[in-house]
Amino acid sequence: MIVVNPGPLRTEIDHDHGRGAPGIGFERDEAVFRLARTNLSIMGLGIDLIQGSYDHGLRTLGDVGTGLLIVFVAPPWGDALSEESGLDLRRTAPPVTEVIDATTGVLGQQKLLFALQVYQTTEPGSLAEVTARFPWSVMKAYDINAAGQNHGLLLATRGWAVS
Repeated sequence: MIVVNPGPLRTEIDHDHGRGAPGIGFERDEAVFRLARTNLSIMGLGIDLIQGSYDHGLRTLGDVGTGLLIVFVAPPWGDALSEESGLDLRRTAPPVTEVIDATTGVLGQQKLLFALQVYQTTEPGSLAEVTARFPWSVMKAYDINAAGQNHGLLLATRGWAVS
């Protein structure tokens, strides 16, 4: 999970790392953490990646300001993706709804824009459980791979709505 604020993100975590980054991310898996940290550094995005769980990281955030926060959620899919039913957002590790609920539990007073990694075919019941948590959402698959094998994003708002 990565939280991005267009302005400086002021957090206790940033204080520990000695800088105010425009974004902060959490990754539990050590190998993924090392690769992601290297990639973020190469891209020069200024996202401070912390090794640890998103739920612990969220609880340690300090003042994140009052602006819009962009929350990118892409938990490991594991066996949540099947050829028959597509991606089941209830079976990711952790389940997408759990990440949304934990994030809104901590940052619920903020204006939030969630960007959730999805698959071209997403199990309808799991998608309905996710979108029910938001006043506005839209899903877009990107035609990069063969039909039926494309990734996409579900954009959703909390604390505001697209008009």
